[in-house]
Amino acid sequence: MVNDVELASQVAKGDERAFIALYDRYSSRVYTLLLHMLHDSMAAEEVLQETFLRLWSRAEQFDPGRGAFVVWLLTIARRTALERLRFESHRPVLADSDEPSTLLENIPEPETTSEEARWRSLHLAVQSLPEEQRQVIELAYYQGMSQSEIAEMLDLPLGTVKTRIRAGMFRLREQWLEGENVQIQKPL
Repeated sequence: MVNDVELASQVAKGDERAFIALYDRYSSRVYTLLLHMLHDSMAAEEVLQETFLRLWSRAEQFDPGRGAFVVWLLTIARRTALERLRFESHRPVLADSDEPSTLLENIPEPETTSEEARWRSLHLAVQSLPEEQRQVIELAYYQGMSQSEIAEMLDLPLGTVKTRIRAGMFRLREQWLEGENVQIQKPL
């Protein structure tokens, strides 16, 4: 099996077979991340395609000395999804042609709105984590990777991965409950 670095190098030279190999290898992982971020399968599919278009046009920017290919690809996907979320949050809700009767049909149910708010709050909390904690938490919970897989992929000791996940989860819990004024006892 050809490694990711070699495939990325071939994609940078315009090799379509290498591109297809990377798509086949990583599209489901990227899609899972995007679905977790966007909560919309159609939007996740669109951003997935945009992510791989960016891979095709920017493959020469991948530097194996800075980290694993999959992390680089997931970073492109995450940034593309965040761009999409920012764009949608600035989109006007009311167009000139909207009739008042259709406005009532477009009001979301309260539970949908509060669930969306919780997801956005969680997403912001994850993004505010230190990079080393955010990276392992995203790989574990968005990509469903085991701690051993993360350790191998990032070339870290398993204990380091476990510590980063634990510290990140504790920090997330603190941030999550902070707004509710709940006191948390630090683990020993």
